[in-house]
This record gives sequence, C-alpha cells and structure tokens, in this order.
Amino acid sequence: MHHLFASLLSGLLANSRGTRSFRHYLLCTTAGFFLSENCGDKLDAFLRRTYHVDGGYDNADGMVKLSSRMEKIEGDHAANRIFYLAVPQEALLDVALSLADRAQTKRGWNRVIIEKPFGFDEYSSYRLTQTLLSKFQENQIYRIDHLLGKDLIENITVLRFSNLVFEPLWSRTYIRNVQVIFSEECGIEARGRYFGHYGIIRDIVHSHILQTIALFAMEQPVSLDGEDIRNEKAKVLRSIRKLDLEDVVLGQLKESSDKADNYMNSLAPTFFAAAMYIDNARWDGVPFLIKTGMGLIKHRVEIRIQFRHVPGILYRERFGYNLDLDTNELILRDQPEEAILLKVNNKVPGLGLQLDASELNLLYRDKYNVEVPDSYEHLLLDVIDGDNHLFMRSDELAAAWNILTPTIREINENKIAPELYELGGRGPVGAYYLGAKHGVRWADD
Repeated sequence: MHHLFASLLSGLLANSRGTRSFRHYLLCTTAGFFLSENCGDKLDAFLRRTYHVDGGYDNADGMVKLSSRMEKIEGDHAANRIFYLAVPQEALLDVALSLADRAQTKRGWNRVIIEKPFGFDEYSSYRLTQTLLSKFQENQIYRIDHLLGKDLIENITVLRFSNLVFEPLWSRTYIRNVQVIFSEECGIEARGRYFGHYGIIRDIVHSHILQTIALFAMEQPVSLDGEDIRNEKAKVLRSIRKLDLEDVVLGQLKESSDKADNYMNSLAPTFFAAAMYIDNARWDGVPFLIKTGMGLIKHRVEIRIQFRHVPGILYRERFGYNLDLDTNELILRDQPEEAILLKVNNKVPGLGLQLDASELNLLYRDKYNVEVPDSYEHLLLDVIDGDNHLFMRSDELAAAWNILTPTIREINENKIAPELYELGGRGPVGAYYLGAKHGVRWADD
C-alpha cells in the first residue's frame, strides 16, 4: 500500500521550472538532515520520488493534472493520498473544494492537512468547517498546529495517567493554580505578515494554549484511540468559562524596525495573558493562568502546577519570610531545555532546623541520548498512522472559538489599545496585577 503526499506549492515553487527545479530546492533544504542521519545514500532515492505540478489554487485542470500524475506514479497498486494544504487562508476553500472533486483517490483513503488559523472568529470558522464537511468526512480532516507536536504535550497525559503518585492529586483538592507559559525572545519581524495579520490570540491561544489546557484537565479517556481522547478534550473546552475582558491583559511590543511599522500601527497584540476557569467538579475555582508573548526576556515553554499548602503545617516558621515561595510545584518544560521538575521542601544540611525548596529534576539531555524529532515530523507520522488525537475536531474548534470570540469582538469594537512593553523585558506590568487579582504569583519570574 503506497502513501503519497500531494503538496500544492505556492510562491517560489509554483513559479519554478518544473520537477527538476523542485528537486534542486528540496536538495538544498533537506541535504543536511539526510547527512546528519547518516543516510545520504537515501537522498537520491527520496528526490526521485518527488514531483512538481503547477496547477494554481482553483484551477480544475491543474487538479486533474495532479491526480493524473499521482495515478501514473501509483500504477495498478492500491494507494492512499495525503494533501497538505500550505496555502493562504483566503485560498483554502478554493483549493480544498477543487481537490475534493478532482484529485482524491478511489483506491484508498484520502486525508487533508490544514494549517491554522482555522477561521478568524466563531462565525467564519463555522462557515469554513461546514464547507469542508460538505466534501470531506470529519476523519479525513487534520487541522495541524506544529506546537502540539512537542513531547511536552504528549507527556502531559503520560505523566498523569501512568503514575499513581500524580493522578490522585490532579484536582481542585490539591492543585492551587495552573500556569501555561509560551514566551519567545524574537521580535515581530521574525513571524512576518502571518502573525501581524492574525494576532497572537488567533495564532497561539486559540489552538495551542486551549488544546494544552484541554489535555491537561480532561478526564481519563476510555482508550488511547484518537476519538476517545478528543471526546474528553471537547468536554473540557465546553466547560471553560467565557473570558471576561477584566481578566485579560493585552500587550504590544515596542518596535522601531521599519519592517514592523505597518503592524505596530495596528492594535493587534503581541502579548496575551488571561485567567481562565473550568466550571466542572474537578477544577471548580482553580485559576488557569496563561501567558504568551513575543520579544520577551527568554524563550520559555512550560506548564507549572502549583499545589496547595500542607494543612496545619508544622514548619511554617522554618520556611522564612514567604510561605508562597515554598509551595510544591510540578513543572513540565519544553524550553529552554526539556525537563520534568518537581519542587519539594527539605532540610538544609547542618545544625538547626531550616527548610529550603529544592528541585528534583529529570533533564532529557542527561537521561536520553537521542535527538528529539521535529514537531512536524511527529504530527505528519500521526497523519499517516491515522492518529488524530493531537488535531482539533470540528466541535473542539467551535468550543474554542466560543471561549474567545466575545473577547476578540469586544477588543475590536472598543479599539482597546494594548499596553506597550520593551523588547527583552518581562512583558506588560498588567500581567502581574492579573496574577495578584487571582491569588497567583507568576512562577517563571
């Protein structure tokens, strides 16, 4: 059974001189990978299996050409096709509808990968979803977010559901707050027109942040089947309280670069912090604080779980001036270096009885002498295998927009100006007031 990727290429490749130029482009971009993996002998074989078809976005004849080329490659064999639609958002439906009618195989399954953003708000996303579902089945659609392909995301459920020491603690009874942090050092120009056009809420919060919270907070699924996991994620997303603008902090990076002038003249935020609550029995009253931004002091991707204080603690006077600094904390970190850390209290060596907080750490680079696969590599393999648990289903998509759309609409209608912050700083001061309002100290500081 053959698996065939059909990629509709725009820009440089769409204007190239055909398959030869396409293969040269791939040679320049992939040679380093093949050589680093000591499989340079496979590079020629890989390139011989790549082809370029210039068909345009909504060109029916182009789709027929694409399908004919694939049929020629497939021969008489049964074959499956995966279409990766790396096209501008405004061209997505034209491409999807055209290939649905003219490029799908009838001798195997077809799967379609779609890149974010998945619409601009609740209404546009609904229209996009309904149009796609008029031509494809739900199990054919894979909405990809490369940030969900990180080991950190997969480890959330592994850590919880395979370790007896954690699962009984995973509720409002023992957890005081949860912090989801995604900060980047780079400035706006590094993300180009895409980020500036859509803003950080649509780019990061809608998919990556909310999916992380859903995986963290969901009940144990019936099995590891993708649909069972997505069922539980959808329940969490439907239980998240709609955001109150009073619990949101918007920031915008001060940027003097000429490349960023157009973006900086808009009100689109480059920083977003919020307090979210899940209105169900397990998480009632537990604040989930999220913080994501660009141009901050360091690149940090992590989830922090702060536990409640020990009731009637015997050692209160031995902790020093601030008991909050000595709460137990579990940290799942992807950046700056992949690790699982557990903050515990212990006695300082020596005479007397003084307590200190220390970290038990599992650093991946020390424990595992392996190269971590690229996020896209992980997710593309999942598509081939038909594992869809890290891809948003249509009902998850709608539930996520239901949480964010009222806030986005209020921001746009009232033209709310973000708080400016300096490149290389810690972000808007308002984020600290937000934490204090909900009784949370940002632990990454």
